[in-house]
Amino acid sequence: MSNLSFAVEPGEVYAIVGPNGAGKTSLFDCISGVSRATSGVIRFRDREIQGLRAHQICQLGLARTFQTTVAFDSQTVLTNVLVGSTFGRDGESPMLSFSTEAREAALDALALCGLGGLQSARAGQLPVLARKRLMLATALATRPGLLMLDEPVGGLNPGERLQMIDLIRAIARTGVTVLMIEHVMKAVQALADRTLVIHHGQEIAQGPPSTVLRDPRVIEVYLGSLRPAGPDEEPARA
Repeated sequence: MSNLSFAVEPGEVYAIVGPNGAGKTSLFDCISGVSRATSGVIRFRDREIQGLRAHQICQLGLARTFQTTVAFDSQTVLTNVLVGSTFGRDGESPMLSFSTEAREAALDALALCGLGGLQSARAGQLPVLARKRLMLATALATRPGLLMLDEPVGGLNPGERLQMIDLIRAIARTGVTVLMIEHVMKAVQALADRTLVIHHGQEIAQGPPSTVLRDPRVIEVYLGSLRPAGPDEEPARA
């Protein structure tokens, strides 16, 4: 990252887009504590967090998902989400019995993500869309104020993408702020209040998707065309 600065407002959906290698996931890693930032300041709820570990940041109310679906495959859907709900609370250990509060958070997250009927299923047996929903539920069970989604509709077919878009809308309606990385422009245009485009770790445009995706610089370095992208178009991935 170089001279990159942005702020996400409470309650909005904010999308980060750009070519592969632009630094999007590295940015998420620094914000969430997976990697340490070597310079600059990262603030969450008026507190500097760049020196904290991932679990400490999560316990402050910031949760994330990953490009590749990750789960404890041998465990049930419910157990996976219970671990998430416990991880997000200071002083609790998933090696001990799960608290009533953790169970309530897990069940609420499963219901919101449409997994209430799959509590006893093994995570490793779920199809891709259900695994993505499980990863979302596990993050939501920490009861975050800010939810960071890394390519939430990646790898899904068009029908599944629409289902995921609807789910993210439902999450946003609960008051959770959403910060997402996405390559699928339909999802960005359908969900984002504002969009940041980065290239080689630097900002090249920021603003409403309808404006940003018609910026000549964005078209040149990301959309791969000299004409504005239409609402139904998606860029080729770099």
